[in-house]
Amino acid sequence: MTKKINYEDLLVPYLEGNADSPLEPQVIEALRGVYDPEIPVSVFDLGLIYDLRFFAGGKILVLMTLTAPACPVADEIPEWIKTAILQVEGVEDVEIDLTWEPFWKPEYMTEAARLELGMF
Repeated sequence: MTKKINYEDLLVPYLEGNADSPLEPQVIEALRGVYDPEIPVSVFDLGLIYDLRFFAGGKILVLMTLTAPACPVADEIPEWIKTAILQVEGVEDVEIDLTWEPFWKPEYMTEAARLELGMF
């Protein structure tokens, strides 16, 4: 896998349906099962996933962020994500690339997440 991602070319957060991989729906479902323990919303619906790259042999690169650099579970959330994605049939390896560019904004949340949090 390669970690060479041109951040300027990304439209963040990652939008469902952007990958031409049969694994994408199951990977997104797995991501929707991982929650930030301080916010009752999945990491996917919070907009923490900036990019998913699918490679031959079931290898996946996840570019992600957190809501804040001082997040108390900053070390654990990437591992939870990796563990969840590795449960998907056909996935052999997951690499997590944590970035702070661009910095996360509440606008990255899905409409469902904003509804859940009463932000409308």
